Amino acid sequence: MGQVRIKRVYDEPASSDGYRILVDRLWPRGLSKEAVSADEWLKEVGPSTELRRWFGHDPERFEEFAARYRAELAGSEALALLQERCREHEVVTLLFGAKDAEDNQAVVLLGLVRSPTR
Repeated sequence: MGQVRIKRVYDEPASSDGYRILVDRLWPRGLSKEAVSADEWLKEVGPSTELRRWFGHDPERFEEFAARYRAELAGSEALALLQERCREHEVVTLLFGAKDAEDNQAVVLLGLVRSPTR
């Protein structure tokens, strides 16, 4: 597996991003397809609507959110596809829309693709 990183979708795309995958279930507000510059949108890998609403980007709920999210993804085709993309490309950047760069689904996904047994 190559290098996998995360980046806020509102940050400027860079050639060093490699293969860019949007991992949000919802399209980021106010951005065109050109502005996002994603190679792929894997919306199915994003947290369910119920889980996303429960979390509400509350940092105090992040640990519980991460555990519930990992449970949602366990054995899913969406996660398997994401892991496959990470094996296929030398550099993969997971794009997310949340303002909080430390407590979001991309952080959980990064852990899952780097260490699938987590």
